[in-house]
Amino acid sequence: MTHPKLRIDASGIKGLWPILPTPAKPNAFDWRERNTVDLDQTARVVELLIDAGVDGLLSLGTYGEAHSLLWDEKKAFVGCVMETIRGRIPFFTGTTALNTREVVEQTRAMHDMGVSGTMLGVPMWCKNDLATAVQFFKDVTEACPDTALAIYANTEAFKFEFPRPFWAEVAKLPQAVACKYLGIGMLAVDLELAPNMRFLPNEQDYYAAARIAPDRVTAFWSSSALCGPLPALTLRDRVAQAKSSHDWTSAKEIADKLRACDVGFFPKGEFSEFSKFNAPLEKSRMNAAGYMNAGPCRPPYHVIPQDYLAGAERSGRAHAALNAELMQIRRAI
Repeated sequence: MTHPKLRIDASGIKGLWPILPTPAKPNAFDWRERNTVDLDQTARVVELLIDAGVDGLLSLGTYGEAHSLLWDEKKAFVGCVMETIRGRIPFFTGTTALNTREVVEQTRAMHDMGVSGTMLGVPMWCKNDLATAVQFFKDVTEACPDTALAIYANTEAFKFEFPRPFWAEVAKLPQAVACKYLGIGMLAVDLELAPNMRFLPNEQDYYAAARIAPDRVTAFWSSSALCGPLPALTLRDRVAQAKSSHDWTSAKEIADKLRACDVGFFPKGEFSEFSKFNAPLEKSRMNAAGYMNAGPCRPPYHVIPQDYLAGAERSGRAHAALNAELMQIRRAI
């Protein structure tokens, strides 16, 4: 069997991978607007993150508002990111849509723009069963054989549990090199079922995941890096040191500080409730932190209970304070 020539494989999935929002102009909440992407802010934050030392970027997921952007806006955003990156780090962009044909068109177009791969969930209209989800990924990889695949395993967003038999099947696809992963309760089993993939946990779980499988868990995704990347970068570096020294004390310390910053971020303490308002909560947190201007959410997802925003803004300020604390320590060294 001839394997496709991918721009990146699992060996290139390392370190910190922030997930970008799609920065919005002030009028983006108005459904009448056709051009809502703030490209200046996009270029600015991508350059800041690269200068800070991140290892890769993901985009056009849930709080990237892939579901509420026009196709021309997606192309403009991805084009701006690619022009800013200039090949310095890998970049996966989301191409999730409501059906296979649309996903194939978007994935091919993004591949032609030079992205490293796609971050792809299952179609979001009807709840998929196992056979449907597996066939979907088989069809997309057949249609786009040269595009690396990072599976976007968000159970709330896609109404699909990504069960163990799913990983056993998609692991057979040579394009499947990574997974944006939530929760680590079944991580050890999933790693065994998909031995050629990199599973990227969230920053909150990266310390624990790396202790479960130090050789396999080599990267993680982050949203708080858009509140200032130094805490997540510090986590990356301390975990790397711990893997060599076998002393995890310092890595746990920064992991605990990161987790403390998220107290109150999830409304009612529930991920399911958070998922209803993912984009406005994440963007409000980023705006409160002041590292970037993510702007407002696009309709209809700009509607949110106002009392939910307080927790997001508190979390943003806490992440900004931790970023400033670590910056001060770094300057003093």
